[in-house]
Amino acid sequence: MHEDAPTLTAKIRERIGSRYAKRVRDAGGLPAVVYGHGETPESVSLNAKEALEHFHKGEKVFTLAIESDGGKNNEQTVLLKDLQFDHLGTNVVHADFARVDLTERVNTRAHLELVGDAPGLKHTGAILMQPITELDLECQVTNLPDSIEVSVAELDVDHPIHAKDVKLPKPTMVLLTDPEAIVAQIVIQTHEEEDATAEGGEVSAAGSPEVLTEKKKEEEG
Repeated sequence: MHEDAPTLTAKIRERIGSRYAKRVRDAGGLPAVVYGHGETPESVSLNAKEALEHFHKGEKVFTLAIESDGGKNNEQTVLLKDLQFDHLGTNVVHADFARVDLTERVNTRAHLELVGDAPGLKHTGAILMQPITELDLECQVTNLPDSIEVSVAELDVDHPIHAKDVKLPKPTMVLLTDPEAIVAQIVIQTHEEEDATAEGGEVSAAGSPEVLTEKKKEEEG
């Protein structure tokens, strides 16, 4: 959760454009833009090392202290909305922030972490599937979850866990994902399915659920 928002120091960027953004990055900065709440968007630069450390920790809400000529910083509470990466998809080259109020409710996504040992995996050919890995939620800015743990300690065959079954960290959070969406389930792989996979080689289908665990079949005879 984000009860105490970390502070990021920022400077106003007087010049914008790809050429000037590159100069900011070369000097150890990270170009960013702040918008929202009916105010004029502001182009700023952050300390890249400081900002990326917080991003990698999963922080989303910040106090943005924008340095002014008068020496007094203009502090704003902001929500990290988007990160842009380079063409290789490895380095962050730009950040987008939206101004928010600490009492404001926003829509967000929380990653799901399956924990525990599912008894259904004791069956031969059992596979633990996770069709969706995130939940869409509405919550207060100060209650943004980094992730949500989902226990599979009682998960068995033919008894899937639905989105509506997931206990949300705060009672004030509202589930936006389809309540009937399956979060986790155990299926039994049949002989026919195994043979089809063996004959056809590896099968990869877009949108297919993630296979987390497969119990090895016992050797026959």
